[in-house]
Amino acid sequence: MKTKFMGYRRENGRVGVRNHVVILPLDDLSNAASEAVANNIKGTLALPHPYGRLQFGADLDLHFKTLIGTGCNPNVAAVVVIGIEPKWTTRVVEGIAKTGKPVAGFSIEQHGDLETIRAASWKAKEFVHFATELQRTECDVKELWVSTKCGESDTTSGLATNPTVGNAYDKLYANGNTLLFGETTELTGGEHLVAARCRTPEIREQFMAMFDRYAAVVEAHKVDDLCDSQPTKGNIEGGLTTIEEKALGNIQKIGKKCVVDGVLDKADAPTGPGLWFMDSSSAAAEMVTLAAAAGFVVHFFPTGQGNIIGNPILPVIKLSSNPRTVRTMNEHIDVDVSGVLRRELNMDQSGDLLLDMMVRTANGRNTAAEALGHREFVFTRLYESA
Repeated sequence: MKTKFMGYRRENGRVGVRNHVVILPLDDLSNAASEAVANNIKGTLALPHPYGRLQFGADLDLHFKTLIGTGCNPNVAAVVVIGIEPKWTTRVVEGIAKTGKPVAGFSIEQHGDLETIRAASWKAKEFVHFATELQRTECDVKELWVSTKCGESDTTSGLATNPTVGNAYDKLYANGNTLLFGETTELTGGEHLVAARCRTPEIREQFMAMFDRYAAVVEAHKVDDLCDSQPTKGNIEGGLTTIEEKALGNIQKIGKKCVVDGVLDKADAPTGPGLWFMDSSSAAAEMVTLAAAAGFVVHFFPTGQGNIIGNPILPVIKLSSNPRTVRTMNEHIDVDVSGVLRRELNMDQSGDLLLDMMVRTANGRNTAAEALGHREFVFTRLYESA
């Protein structure tokens, strides 16, 4: 594995692999103005989403964590925040400003769309000039924060694709990187294996508390099983008949040598290097959005049947070992590891292919999802709106 890459050193010391100027709507009512600003100022990226009105409690807190975390992500150079109300807009601006990066907020109330778009466009133009003068500098690979989530898994996922991520994770873990996995629901039946990998009894207790919370939600809704969602219809078509089979394949992504060093709530950032578990949805776009909000800058996405997920700010590297998927959905696949099943690659070589693509992506290569314009930005909701 190459030990250096060219990245963007941010004001707080973190390193990013992209240099986005983000137009960030605080709520659904601000989407139109944000997209208008992005249309006016080329080189900016609007992140529309459907939420932000009449949320409360922990659900509102998670909404703010997701927005602020997205703006704080090292792949973002500068942020223009647009909201309907000034108080909430200011809260997001102040949260992002703690990183030291340029950020400005605009509120639509008592100004209207046209004036807000005019003022925000001028600031966005200023930020584009700032960002486009930034230069990449040499950085150590161990400064990369790498997350993973799988999607549309099948039998090839557990046999080769997920173990490829596991092999890469073992090497990154030994290198001192900060790593993330999650998908609480997709550990069902294998949760004891993850619990056994926790570094301390306290971390094990935290992990099991998060897993048991999910099980309690299933029980509270009187759901006897998860057959309509776990495994998915695609999983079943690909040969996975139970959630337990899916879980055993899923766990392959954390390798053989990694230890779970900490547990995170949704969108929380880790406090040090190592492997972290985040309590998170198994829905692809939700999990990747939470990883981006937690500060991760590169994402490994193994797929069996084929998944097309991307993210606006977090490059999603897709890999597959299913020969049919590599053939029929080739435009979505960054790393073809089907050679493992044909015995043309061993697992160590397969892991190295993924790590090489990680460094190439960190150096600026667009992922397939980026090239195809996949920018899924999907929030996790906890409650109904008030």
